Amino acid sequence: MFGIQTVLRAHLDMSVALAILSNAGRRTDNPMMTLRGPLYSYVDLFSGCGGLSLGIERSGGKLQLAVEKSDMAAYTFYANFIDESIDDDSWKQYVRSSIENQTKHKVAVSALRDVLDNETAMRNLADASVDVVVGGPPCQGFSLAGRRNPDDVRNKLPWEYLEFVAETAPKMVVIENVVGMSHKFAQDEEAPFVQLQQALRETLPGYVVQGVAVNALHYGAPQNRPRLMIIGLRKDIAAERGISSNGTLWRSGFKDEIDLENIPALAPVPTVTRSTSPTIADAIGDLQSVLPAPHTKAAAAVRKATRAKKDWGLPASKKPRRSVANQSLRNHSESTTQRFRLYQWLRDNGLKPRLLSELASDPKESTPRVKELLATIKFPAKSPDGVTLADSADEMLELMMSLRTRKHSQKALAWDQPARTVVTLPDDYVHPSEPRIFTVREMARFQGFPDDFEFRGKETTGSLRRRFEVPQYSQVGNAVSPFLALAVGTMISDVLMRSEISR
Repeated sequence: MFGIQTVLRAHLDMSVALAILSNAGRRTDNPMMTLRGPLYSYVDLFSGCGGLSLGIERSGGKLQLAVEKSDMAAYTFYANFIDESIDDDSWKQYVRSSIENQTKHKVAVSALRDVLDNETAMRNLADASVDVVVGGPPCQGFSLAGRRNPDDVRNKLPWEYLEFVAETAPKMVVIENVVGMSHKFAQDEEAPFVQLQQALRETLPGYVVQGVAVNALHYGAPQNRPRLMIIGLRKDIAAERGISSNGTLWRSGFKDEIDLENIPALAPVPTVTRSTSPTIADAIGDLQSVLPAPHTKAAAAVRKATRAKKDWGLPASKKPRRSVANQSLRNHSESTTQRFRLYQWLRDNGLKPRLLSELASDPKESTPRVKELLATIKFPAKSPDGVTLADSADEMLELMMSLRTRKHSQKALAWDQPARTVVTLPDDYVHPSEPRIFTVREMARFQGFPDDFEFRGKETTGSLRRRFEVPQYSQVGNAVSPFLALAVGTMISDVLMRSEISR
């Protein structure tokens, strides 16, 4: 397909095979279990800060290489997966070093194209026998129709990902991306998600491919986070084990609400029921002074999972745990703080947060309707932190007019609900009871990162710089939830153990 000679692979070496055998049958009633010894090697392309790698490591993966263009996201990856003692100056020197040096130390801070064009790096990877390739290339512009626009980076990157697969011939492939991949690029062709599955099937040496629509909520994350994934198994292994795709898109659900007997072999098995799915309070209650730490089973599960990165197969942190990293509060202007209080009051009174944007975009039409809504509510109005916002409906309307905004995505979240999808812009979601946004650490808890997984680089950045900088908030928002990643890794190790044990 690519005109590239495919590198055929040997079996796992004897030590890895013995590790697989020693772990056989020890899987997966406990989704937080830690396997002993590496079961398979993997490469993470477009790795970001390492959310997907974190789950892969815990399931028995051994990192061969992570490739990430952003030096901020790669800095976080290196500091947590390789060496936490690296400082800013040493990191700058590392970024300036050769690709050969970076691939030797397992984190390449470069575009994937640069790695593909480096003969030494690719030869070393081929010699190392990569078992699994994972990653999330931007795929919104992907097209099989003449590659539609060769100058569109969204089109190039998935092809480069597939070229890497053809060069290394891994046993398994995982492509992760947002739900937007299902939107059609053009009316006369299938959506990128469908086309990319076909492209992977045709990538030598050939893959059996399963498409899945998964939600991190179904895997223990205290967050509603839908994602699409493409999971491929090399045809020779699939034939050996009798594994096939079900031919349709499989959708995850809570494990007490789906047919567990009919989950495809190439799909991650959900790990929580609806009743055991954690809430925002379960996830971050112990970090707050405004809420007594909940003592539910769900809260205990989240705290155990986020206790330490050594439990996920990463090097143990040697830093003293005097406080949780990345938990600094953002400074807000007085008007922004007051608007956050207003969002909380709207939530508590069953009113939509978009009222503020509706008043901003069309005050003439919206004002009478808002007046009618306010007439049904008792005053005075107080925010959760005890501040009086208004003594009457007229005062509240005046306040709403002064704080109106065209931004329509802001919303105050609730303690007894899961978080909404963690995004890269930190000001979209307001804390349940304090007039502020969530901290980087609170967002990381929603994703499932351990508390000693330290995010490096800037905390946030300006709008224009977001085009090329990936600060801490963006690193968290871009990441695959480690809870979901662990389920994917568990599925991978299950499949690979079956194929090795049968030999």
